[in-house]
Amino acid sequence: MSHDLTNASIKDRFDHLLSVISGERFIKMQGLGNEVPFFICPYNPKDSNDMENLQKSLISKLDQINITILDINLYDLTSEMLKNEGDFEWLLNNESSMSKRELQEELQSILDVEEALTPAINKKMQDSKFDVMFVSGVGNVFPYIRSHNILNNLQKTANERPTVMFFPGEYSHSQEGGASLNLFGKLSDDKYYRAFNIYHIEA
Repeated sequence: MSHDLTNASIKDRFDHLLSVISGERFIKMQGLGNEVPFFICPYNPKDSNDMENLQKSLISKLDQINITILDINLYDLTSEMLKNEGDFEWLLNNESSMSKRELQEELQSILDVEEALTPAINKKMQDSKFDVMFVSGVGNVFPYIRSHNILNNLQKTANERPTVMFFPGEYSHSQEGGASLNLFGKLSDDKYYRAFNIYHIEA
């Protein structure tokens, strides 16, 4: 399947994603070798609203054919975590007196990917019966949460079901540089090479 699907019509993207994700080969994680079942769905950031609607339609359509999605929106999850810890109000009250760097460091400390965020995702996985996990909201939590950190930390625990990360940017492979997640098509989100581009997966 051509990588041109990144810029294809929303309908063509929807049809491809539905076809791939609903397939038995995808659900049963066949043909992956020893790789983790992580898939990146890159898209142009200007398509964010359309892709958000696509995800909702996809979850609904898959549900109709008895494929259950655990939908993890990182922005919603981190907001929930801040509120549960009692940090949300404090941050709102103190944000104006902090520099951007101080705020980022405070958020990175509270929402540490290894110590806090990954366990929160793991708990949602344990509390749910699902066939596929969607991860979205990546752009909303940048720069205090980096997508490659999430994928690295989930490798040990999210390997029994496929995970699809919706990524506002490019997922590029090259022989020289390996693979990199380029957020918004501009910011290299460091190296992560163990995921598959879902547009390259045959239905």
